[in-house]
Amino acid sequence: MVAAKLSYEESRQQRMEENKKRMEALNLPQLAQALKAPSFPKPSPMKRAKPRTVEKQMVVVRRSSRVANLPTPVYKEIAVDPLRMPRRHSTSKHRDLSNRVYASDEARAEATERAEELESGLGSDHPTFVKPMLQSHVTGGFWLGLPIHFCNKNLPKRDESVILVDEDGDEYQTVYLANKRGLSGGWRGFAIAHELVDGDALVFQLIRPKTFKVYIIRVERT
Repeated sequence: MVAAKLSYEESRQQRMEENKKRMEALNLPQLAQALKAPSFPKPSPMKRAKPRTVEKQMVVVRRSSRVANLPTPVYKEIAVDPLRMPRRHSTSKHRDLSNRVYASDEARAEATERAEELESGLGSDHPTFVKPMLQSHVTGGFWLGLPIHFCNKNLPKRDESVILVDEDGDEYQTVYLANKRGLSGGWRGFAIAHELVDGDALVFQLIRPKTFKVYIIRVERT
């Protein structure tokens, strides 16, 4: 019984020795030790960027000889009221309105009456209307509004070219604006060519679609 037990212990010890030799042959002890205490790589230190240095140099500013001897200008901020700022007026493209002459009420009424008499003598074959001239018609804006009822009944419903024929048979092309019921482009040329003034009375006779015969009654000028 004792001999059998010793034989078992000897065989177990022999197997343990053999297993140890095999492990050493396979380098297993060192591997096990490495797994138990893993080592992490040390972080590399951050590289600090070197500050850029800007080289400053003194340079000579070249100035025009014309302004080199003038004093250095001084700039400062000032408060400006936009409502009081002067407006720029161009006189090259506009007529001088300082010499406007306004017709008297009596002279205006007389010219209109004479125009109505002329209109009545034209008959009823063609639509007509009388238009007394105001300053806005013959100076400045040169906009001629026409009677609304006449436009709605006799003139196009959209913007069209309208011809004005004076008493000498000369034709002037104008632009009729349907929404505004008036003459715009071209009317200025007609008014200036015929030297129309405040108080004159015009008789418009629609002799053809989009063509007016225009008769001018001059206001009495004092």
